[in-house]
Amino acid sequence: MAIEIEHKFLLANDDWRKHIDKSVSYCQGYLSSQPTSSIRVRISDNQAWLNIKSATIGSQRHEYEYPIPITDAQEILRNLCRKPLIEKVRHFVTHDGNLWEIDEFTGDNQGLIVAEIELSENGQSFAKPNWLGLEVTDDLRYYNNNLAIHPYSEWR
Repeated sequence: MAIEIEHKFLLANDDWRKHIDKSVSYCQGYLSSQPTSSIRVRISDNQAWLNIKSATIGSQRHEYEYPIPITDAQEILRNLCRKPLIEKVRHFVTHDGNLWEIDEFTGDNQGLIVAEIELSENGQSFAKPNWLGLEVTDDLRYYNNNLAIHPYSEWR
């Protein structure tokens, strides 16, 4: 069983930008969102995946991911996924030996930036960089699945 243990944070400032190791663009769409799970398709560079994730709120969730042909993913995103699609640039930043994934959203979620850290076990401690802001792990609004239904541009 695949378990994802992840914490989400808003950012307090842009100091993280000085420490970007690499950046990758993502486009993803949701095929299904149920009270128990979501099913999405994601493209990054020349790779694509089908992802199934439990809809549990909090830091620990079941997650399964499978590679699929990129042409299939493009067709699924175009023809089958709910709109708007989630578009973002994921920046990878290492701090104190931990990898942070900082998602800078574009499109309908332009202006939203969320930092995530994935841990190997529940309760694992980690150093919080000075650019980290409020933790939003338990706030449903910041989950990509929700951003596909209620984009950040509509929050204001």
